Amino acid sequence: MLYGQDIFQGLVILVAGLLLIKLVPRYLKPLLLGLRVKETWVSVITNAVYVLLLALVISAAFHHAGMKGIVIMRILGAVSIALVGLIVIFRPLVPTLPFKVGNTVKAGGVLGKVEATTILNTRIKSFDGRTVFIPNRIILNDVIENYHFTPSRQIRLVVGISYDSDLLKAKKIISEIFARDPRVMDSPAARIFVLNLTDSCVEIAARPWVKNVDFWRARCDFLEVIKLRFDQEGITIAFQQRDVHIYNELAEPGDS
Repeated sequence: MLYGQDIFQGLVILVAGLLLIKLVPRYLKPLLLGLRVKETWVSVITNAVYVLLLALVISAAFHHAGMKGIVIMRILGAVSIALVGLIVIFRPLVPTLPFKVGNTVKAGGVLGKVEATTILNTRIKSFDGRTVFIPNRIILNDVIENYHFTPSRQIRLVVGISYDSDLLKAKKIISEIFARDPRVMDSPAARIFVLNLTDSCVEIAARPWVKNVDFWRARCDFLEVIKLRFDQEGITIAFQQRDVHIYNELAEPGDS
């Protein structure tokens, strides 16, 4: 009868505050992204605000329930010290994912952009619009390709031309295409060479270097331009084929 009303009001403040705090990330993240804050910092700021508001709600609830302010401060201080100690002790033992939010990676057989990471899984948005959640245990046991570790990347093109086509002219055309495209880097220099002499074609390999952000668009553009220029210059792109020679033998007398 003496403290029941204060305790009840404290519980109401605690429950209402927790419900309101859950709405904070939903509205704070779009606001920070609208202010062009980096995605890595958005997560840090959101978590910090969440923890701060949580501490304020718990303090207000305890204070309204009749607990003295000095006691509340001591409890929060002890909890903070304990959390910091646990982080310092166990953080080196927790494996670190080899990528950050915003990186383009290939993990768990999925190629896409990392949207978020948690303790249990990683959320990746694939380039065909799928959202995939991959358990971190699978990622840590798999081979990860991170396309943001280096600023540049080599495009590996292979074009097969027929044996009747002019090889030197074909190499010159590809070299001109690379020279006219500003996305191709001067260093390392692009290389063009004969890769193979197969049964049906002469394989020409082209190895230009571009920035990571230009890789896919540049690769598709080069394939299209090479095809169009070869058609204009009379260079035949070979396809899988086989020559069959038939010899007619004269039938001997008496054979039917």
